Amino acid sequence: MSGNSVPGQGGAPQRSPEALPPRSKLAITASRVTAAISRRAGKGSGSVIGGKIALRLAPDLLAQLSVGLQVVLVSGTNGKTTTTRLIAEAMRAAGPVVSNALGANMPAGITSALAGAGAEARYGVIEVDEKYLSGVARDSDPVAVALLNLSRDQLDRAAETRMLAEKWREGLRGRDAIVVANADDPLIVWAASSSKDVLWVAAGQTWQEDSWSCPQCGGVMQRPGDDWFCSQCDFRRPSPTWSLAGEQMVDPDGRVWPLHLQLPGRANRANAVTAAAVASLFGVPVEAALERMKHVTAVAGRYDVVDYKGRKLRLLLAKNPAGWVETFSLIDAPPTPVILSVNALDADGKDTSWIWDVDFTQLAGRPLFVLGQRRLDLAVRLEVAGLQFQVFESVAQAVAACPPGQIEVIANYTAFQQLRKTIKEAAQA
Repeated sequence: MSGNSVPGQGGAPQRSPEALPPRSKLAITASRVTAAISRRAGKGSGSVIGGKIALRLAPDLLAQLSVGLQVVLVSGTNGKTTTTRLIAEAMRAAGPVVSNALGANMPAGITSALAGAGAEARYGVIEVDEKYLSGVARDSDPVAVALLNLSRDQLDRAAETRMLAEKWREGLRGRDAIVVANADDPLIVWAASSSKDVLWVAAGQTWQEDSWSCPQCGGVMQRPGDDWFCSQCDFRRPSPTWSLAGEQMVDPDGRVWPLHLQLPGRANRANAVTAAAVASLFGVPVEAALERMKHVTAVAGRYDVVDYKGRKLRLLLAKNPAGWVETFSLIDAPPTPVILSVNALDADGKDTSWIWDVDFTQLAGRPLFVLGQRRLDLAVRLEVAGLQFQVFESVAQAVAACPPGQIEVIANYTAFQQLRKTIKEAAQA
């Protein structure tokens, strides 16, 4: 395959869930029943436990459910859920889409999402946890794979970033999928460069602390302006086809498109450029893609502005140093108060040493309020940064102490989910 275009569908098998083997049908039924029980028990959506049951009964179910779908996989350290949502919205201009919209991005959650798709589904837009990308690509036979960025995250669970890039590189080698990759991240370029067909996107890279040495030879990376190259070998930034230029997007024909998104920040503009590039592979015009994407206001609670205890809270998710740095650029100027919440549960990673890589001095001049399971760890970090803050055990206490005005809330994964649950319960009381 070449030329960055998706082949025609004339010979593609039609999606027909009814044609699945009896064992696979039983697995889907068991998955749905288990998920329903989980929801009624208040244990969440049930997609993960349902998918685990299904894969236990039919280990090949993910591959079977992918037949007849044109699959797009989306992976990276940050921005997976948002980019998946934007691609799915853009692709609906071409036909019905199934997607794991709530971010259940390991094989069980992906299988559960595909099991819920009807026969009319034409496209599968799937977020994939970085650790599982190679395996999911093997099982789902994607038409396109979007690679966003790689930086340190949950090092007690996932591989070091260069090891992960190498795993992706081997997993994508020889595949027919078109890889849509961030040309500004050297680790992504290294991972994608084994692929047959790559569409390069200049999506930017604010966090560069994980890519100062060359993944090809170990040499020191040079970064003049927007360019980068290795000082000791021929590894360098490829020429992009799509580009983010401030608040505008430049397409392969050199046309400039303003990005009128409701999602805030540079990172989301970069996500939108990647989404438009992916959608274009399937014949979605730029105008149609951007029109659909501009109506996305929040993604799985991220960026929501909610009412709580008579105050307006904007909820922002940040899971690792790169994510926190991007999030700091979104919050209102001082003296807007900021609530920070950090946990270290299984879904977050047990190691909180990453907080020492975050430049919290960017929060100087604001009232700061610290919550979460690891609030004392965060308090020590803020103390060393020379910042003034208060520590509380609950969001209700922190909100009561905040000065007037909207409150910015930044939390890592499980802390974010806990805050959403608390706010929802308060609204229903």
